[in-house]
Amino acid sequence: MDTTRWQRLSPLLDELFELEAHDRARRLDELRADDPDLAVELEALIALEVGQEDFLSEPVVSPQRGVLPGNEVGPYRLERLLGEGGMGQVWLAARADGLYQRRVALKLLRPGLADTNLRVRFTRERQILARLAHPHIARLLDAGISADGLPYLALEHVDGAPITDYCREHRTPVETRLRMFGQICEAVSHAHANLIVHRDLKPSNILVTPAGEVRLLDFGIAKLLDTDPAPEQTRTGVRAFTLHYAAPEQIRGEPVTTMTDVYSLGVVLYELLSDQKPYRPKRESDAAWEEAILTGDPLRPSLALQRTADARRNDPDAPAMRRRARMLAGDLDNIVLKTLSKTPEQRYPSVEALTQDLQRHAAGRPVHARSQSLNYRMAKYIGRHRWALGSGGLVALVLTASLGVVAWQAREAVREAARAQAMQDFMVGVFERAGGTRDGDPLNLRQLLATAVERGDRELARQPRALAELLGVIARLRTGLGDYDEASALLERQAALIAGTDAPPSLQLESLTQRGRVLRMLGDDDGCRALMEPSLAMAQREQAQLPPQVTEFYSQLGRCRRAGGQLQGARQLFERSLSLRRTHHADPVGEVENLMDLAGLYADAGQTDTALVEFDAARRKLRAEAGDRHPLLVDIHRNLARLHRARGELAPARQQLLEALAIATDLNGPGHMTTLAVERQLASVLADEGRHAEAIARLESVQEQLAGRHGDDHPVLADGYARLGRLAWERGDLPAATTALRRALALRRSTGAAGPIADALVDLGTVLHQGGQDRPAHPLLLEALELRQRHQPGDHARVGEARRLLGVVELSLGPADSGLERLGQGLEQSRRYLGDAHPETRRAELVLATYHARSAIDAMSVDTAMARLDALAALPGGELELRQLTWQAGARAAALRCTGTGRAAATQELDRLDAVVRQAQPEGGVISRELAAIRAGCDLPVAPRSLAGAASAR
Repeated sequence: MDTTRWQRLSPLLDELFELEAHDRARRLDELRADDPDLAVELEALIALEVGQEDFLSEPVVSPQRGVLPGNEVGPYRLERLLGEGGMGQVWLAARADGLYQRRVALKLLRPGLADTNLRVRFTRERQILARLAHPHIARLLDAGISADGLPYLALEHVDGAPITDYCREHRTPVETRLRMFGQICEAVSHAHANLIVHRDLKPSNILVTPAGEVRLLDFGIAKLLDTDPAPEQTRTGVRAFTLHYAAPEQIRGEPVTTMTDVYSLGVVLYELLSDQKPYRPKRESDAAWEEAILTGDPLRPSLALQRTADARRNDPDAPAMRRRARMLAGDLDNIVLKTLSKTPEQRYPSVEALTQDLQRHAAGRPVHARSQSLNYRMAKYIGRHRWALGSGGLVALVLTASLGVVAWQAREAVREAARAQAMQDFMVGVFERAGGTRDGDPLNLRQLLATAVERGDRELARQPRALAELLGVIARLRTGLGDYDEASALLERQAALIAGTDAPPSLQLESLTQRGRVLRMLGDDDGCRALMEPSLAMAQREQAQLPPQVTEFYSQLGRCRRAGGQLQGARQLFERSLSLRRTHHADPVGEVENLMDLAGLYADAGQTDTALVEFDAARRKLRAEAGDRHPLLVDIHRNLARLHRARGELAPARQQLLEALAIATDLNGPGHMTTLAVERQLASVLADEGRHAEAIARLESVQEQLAGRHGDDHPVLADGYARLGRLAWERGDLPAATTALRRALALRRSTGAAGPIADALVDLGTVLHQGGQDRPAHPLLLEALELRQRHQPGDHARVGEARRLLGVVELSLGPADSGLERLGQGLEQSRRYLGDAHPETRRAELVLATYHARSAIDAMSVDTAMARLDALAALPGGELELRQLTWQAGARAAALRCTGTGRAAATQELDRLDAVVRQAQPEGGVISRELAAIRAGCDLPVAPRSLAGAASAR
């Protein structure tokens, strides 16, 4: 096809492809009346497009030699044709000379065209683009003439979609469309500042990247204001603009100015906001379009969009169109219509003026496109300051309503004062009549509290809310005395009363907090979480109004979560509570409690040094706020002792506990639950120091006092029996150990709490295994694993511990496959959850290395296992448990070298370990007995104390 014919067909073909089928048929009929041959050719080309997908994928005009995919133009290699315009072709090309890697949009003068004017315009575009540097204008990267004499421009390749298509496909909001249009205006304004008019602004020249940024393309027909270009062709020849977006003066052939671009921007803005063009001529012909642009009045964008929505009332997008039409009505309508004025003088004088009016609209200010009437400016002022004006009106309303509220609050205050006076009179009456019992015996504090409950039941029977508050007060006193069972019973009664009244949120939160605290004291962490978790949302709602109650609620629930291993959830609650307390500056002691809670989390995570620093800071703050005898100091000293003990620093741990014991005894007396808890902890440190007899004496004293208060079958004795059982096994007394541990298990089963039951099963199963009774140990450890799997995450370290112990027992019972699998799983869980340096991880590695060293068939496997034992023995062992593991690893490695050439070194190592262990455990222990058995196996002299321990172990 020759070039002249294609220039006639191309714009018509583009126009027809954009029309719907019925509109396309009508347009073809119009063309057929003027030029039958032209209509036939167009129908044939359209039929080709319908019949095959690659229609027009290659240029219609036969290219010159060298302008084909794969060939080179200048330093660029052509890849594929991106598009054709009135004056040239645009190719996707890549740099071919190897200087750098980059893809460009390469614009070439249309092959086969030798028109001098087109070459001049092409050269002018190069000059224009070289003068433009703006983030929203496609940059000129290179320019030149190919070896065949073909001029080219290398432009930034923009991978994007026309702005109207992008907004339609992404359902872009009006605010975002206006922001994108603002980017277009910035680019056009930059061109105008360089004395350049674009003259062909249309959506296909405005692309939007996937990131939502706009790029303005194609200055090929731009007019330099400081030059004298040739007159534009309008009625004949090749158009230098796109008709649908042309200004009236372009159609009339009049001089083009910056306001010509303002008009084209108005057409783009109209289409961007309403998804349609501003004119709808009756016939789709160039003449009809020219007539519409010259004489027609466009519909307001909001009205055009509303009519489209009405015509498509069954379309799912119709409601969105109506909402958008309401947004356009008013200022945006006027702004768009001002840009589309027929005469340039009635439009915005510049792109900057258009941009400023759009910014005024976004800010809620009066726009210049509308008359500045008083009503209009007042409406804009009210809309712009609606929040301030609304707040002022609301303040006036509140002031009016406050008079009624004050009166209501006064009545409520009188009622609250009467209730408080009644509570005061009640408590005073309790103490006034507390001279003694009916038999004349002295009345102690617990009897006084019981009497108060009896009187409350009689005198407050018709005041359930007051009785509920009284029970809560007495329950807190009982908790302070360590009477957890009695406190729990009172709190259950209080909860039943609250459920039947309109109790305020403050009372509900206080009751839940106290019940959770008592459950935690009784070891029922699961019950604490189950009770408090459902009310967390209520606490969050009330934290602004009830900060004291909510902070206590957060803290208590966080402690229950921490006890259940939910460390991250606990941290969130502790931090919320601390933030509230610091905000209200009302409870410095409560702030210390939260600092202690957070320090405890560091300890749980194995960050012992950080935890020590944080607990010491909490202690200093508490002493500054409340002196040296505050009850919280007991907890701080206990935590510091726990951390020192974990680091193997037994003397500082014992000193911290002695200080805690002195404060607890002074504040609470020797039989208080807090004092007894310190005694138990001190006994554990004494046991670590090898002072087993003293430790057992303290524990038995604690057990005797607890049994005297609560009875022999109370669960509070379970922890003491567990400690006594472990101590008995340290001394080699297996029957006493299993008796005490079975007693602890029975007491914990009575509570139904899964965590404590699993702990008791692990303790008993471990001692039975170490005592050579693997068969009865197996079901106990299997039950412990099942309990922990049900109530903790599958990869939790405590699950891994149970799995490791069960694997050890199964290795002893055989066959080995199941035991090795469980051991490996337990090791991986410990590594993942606790890290390589944790005692639990090293303990699992020690068991596996020992097994492989004793059961390996070939020398290489034995050497590998031995190397692992040696590595474990050489690891640093700052903490007590880690030191004990290094002793065990060294002893087992020496045992495997007792024969052959390594006997002398093994003997020397066993002697060294014997001296170290004797110093650390003067009264003997499990490790002492294991070392004694190894020395006996190596035929080395064994001290009588160690022989006895070894015999008992067997």
